[in-house]
Amino acid sequence: MTDAKTLHFGVFEVTAPQVGGTFSWAHPRSRSADFLDPQHWIHIARVLEDAGFDFLFFAGGYGYPLVDGDLPEIAATKGINFSAIDPDYLLPLLAQHTDTLGFVVTMSTGLEHPAQLARRFATLDHLTGGRVGWNIVTGASQNAVADVFGQDEIVPHDTRYAMAAEYVELAARLWEQGWDDDARVVDRDAGVYARREGVHPVVFEREHYRSRGYFGAPPSPQRTPVLFQAGTSPAGRAFAARNAECVFVQATTPARTAAAVADIRRLAADRGRDPRAVKLMAGLTVFVGETEADAKRYEAEFDAMQTDEIVASLYAGNTGIDLLALDPDKTLHQVLEQGGPVGQMGTSNIERFLGENAPTVREILDQLRGRGTRGFRLVGDPAQVADGIERLAAETDLDGFLLEPVFEPADLEDFGRLVMPILRERGRLRAGVPGNTLRSRVTERPGHDRLGDAHPVLAD
Repeated sequence: MTDAKTLHFGVFEVTAPQVGGTFSWAHPRSRSADFLDPQHWIHIARVLEDAGFDFLFFAGGYGYPLVDGDLPEIAATKGINFSAIDPDYLLPLLAQHTDTLGFVVTMSTGLEHPAQLARRFATLDHLTGGRVGWNIVTGASQNAVADVFGQDEIVPHDTRYAMAAEYVELAARLWEQGWDDDARVVDRDAGVYARREGVHPVVFEREHYRSRGYFGAPPSPQRTPVLFQAGTSPAGRAFAARNAECVFVQATTPARTAAAVADIRRLAADRGRDPRAVKLMAGLTVFVGETEADAKRYEAEFDAMQTDEIVASLYAGNTGIDLLALDPDKTLHQVLEQGGPVGQMGTSNIERFLGENAPTVREILDQLRGRGTRGFRLVGDPAQVADGIERLAAETDLDGFLLEPVFEPADLEDFGRLVMPILRERGRLRAGVPGNTLRSRVTERPGHDRLGDAHPVLAD
């Protein structure tokens, strides 16, 4: 391979029975149903740190699958994106058992005031020693969330992004502008905790959010958590180009992923940002064993557990569309003809199946079975998987991958033991960690702990 850039690796997790809207917790190799046990997560965090992963990423939210306005039976019986607990409370615990591993948590921009979220992340950044990131989402499974929170209407897709832009800007101004670097002095002899002249009110007046007052949380090691984002719609890409430091793009085909990567880099450059400073990553499911035969056996056992009903439940939760209620021999255009929710929920997972050569509903079910919301898939022995990772990186211009476990923690242990050493030998992993914060780690810039005033979220 000619592209020898170092790659970043995270692990996509949920504090739920299993990852990616697929069925796997009941397999003998899996212990993911132990997600309520803190020792489960301590073990995973230690495995990842020892292997050289950059961060542990937690998805989350209040949504769940809905079919005809109700929780489908299969979502409950198989644990398909139901149930779950809040992952952010795990971070201080896991930080006590690790030294360098970063932690990223998902929090929506629409459910609480930015000041509440800002204080929570400032707290987490202090308690982790500057190892926290924020995955910014504007909402998922919006119909379910609206029910849970008693909302009569779903906020339109593009409006959510407009609100999110204000939300992130206000949070960043609280983190970055509320305190001077030397304002907190804690001088016991003089009895002075903080210099009053170093603490400033933050006044913010926009269409959707307002604030005027002082931010009580003292500056943390990073001040602003590393900003992650995963929107792939046009509005989502524009949002990422302005705000995100690390972007997760949808892994469909290498060609489509490469196009999305190029577009986000172009949009970032248009905002005056260094397009290479924005780290682009995609999901990756790996079946690896000592031999190719072992890997293929794991894959076959996983695939055999998946059904059309599981796929349909997941897809309905993401898009509001029940595939099993549609004509299987027609395309998704029938939803448009019926005045369905296209463009409101799960935009990217709808639009990918539209167009001139749109697949039938039957073909969509076949494509998504065993994949769910997962990204690329690689199967093979350690060298084959390492080769596949290098090939995907070269074809897509991605900066790294978010590993999506199948039979955790066994497959994470296998990847760390079998694949990571090969990637390290090939120069694909850094020899050491440049700095103590998550930001310095993902940017590969020692001492680069702060967002910086030149970032568009502060400079605009």
